[in-house]
This record gives sequence, structure tokens and C-alpha cells, in this order.
Amino acid sequence: MSTPPLPFAFFPPVATFTLESDDIAEGERLQAPQVSGIFGAGGEDRSPALRWSGAREGTKSYAVTMFDPDAPTGSGFWHWAVFDIPASVTSLPAGAGTPGSSDLPMGAVTLRNDAGMAGYLGSAPPEGREHRYVFTVHAVGVESLGLGEDASPAFLGFNLFANAIGRAEIVARYHR
Repeated sequence: MSTPPLPFAFFPPVATFTLESDDIAEGERLQAPQVSGIFGAGGEDRSPALRWSGAREGTKSYAVTMFDPDAPTGSGFWHWAVFDIPASVTSLPAGAGTPGSSDLPMGAVTLRNDAGMAGYLGSAPPEGREHRYVFTVHAVGVESLGLGEDASPAFLGFNLFANAIGRAEIVARYHR
């Protein structure tokens, strides 16, 4: 079985910057807080704490996404999508993706993930093969993408294709 490409592999190249977390690490296994409890994987569905630095000049907002390119859907699986995060914000605390959380900055918009929930959904792959989970912070060249909260994460991706000026990511792993 071939490995699907990472979600932004075919986007135009953009500047990179630094993304760090005390909860997740590049290439490492996701721990219980970032795993799904809703879908029976024994986790807590808590988004990781994220902090970023070094985004290029001209950044006017950020978007944060979590995507599983290995999901058995033919199109991957969007676990989390938030956009219109003000450029002055350079971190999100753990749990900011919880539906109704007050930890997201004013103006930020959370979209429904591929399970239909407006918030973070932890990893819950089918048993067997290991999956990659791509946590990405996108530096955006406009203050607002002008999307409604009813937009899909794929449509957000389409708008990021045209408006992202930088990208930082951590690819973590999980399997059952």
C-alpha cells in the first residue's frame, strides 16, 4: 500500500517558521489527551498546546489545522480547522479546540471537522496501520479569509492555497 502525500505537498512553496508543543512532537506517538474518546480510542479529544514563532513579515492572521492523510476515505480526514486567528496571537493553550472553549481568540472561527463537530477531534484510526496526523499553523496574508462557519475544511484549504504565505507543521503518529 502506498503512502498518501502530506496535505500541503502540492501547494506552492511558502516560507517556513517554527511550531512547537509540549504535548506533541515530530514523528512521535500521540498520547491519550490528543486521542479520541468520542470514537472509542480511549482518549480525551483535547487539542495540544501549540506555539509558533518566526512567521514572515506580512502575516495578517493564522489558521490551524489537523489532518489525517492516511484515513480510509480516499480524501483523508480533517480533525480540526480554525482560521482568522489574529496575527498578534502566537500560541494556543491545550484544549483550545474544545467546542465552546473561551481559549480561542476573539474573531477566530472553528469549522466542523469531518465528523461534523465544530472543534478538535482526536485520532481514532481503524485498528492496524499507523496514521500520520499533520498539525499545521498557516501564516495568512489577509486579516480574514471571509469564510463562514459553515465552510468545509477542504474549502478552507482551497483558500489557504491562495492566501498562505508561510507554514509550520508537526507530523505526529498514532495506531491502535
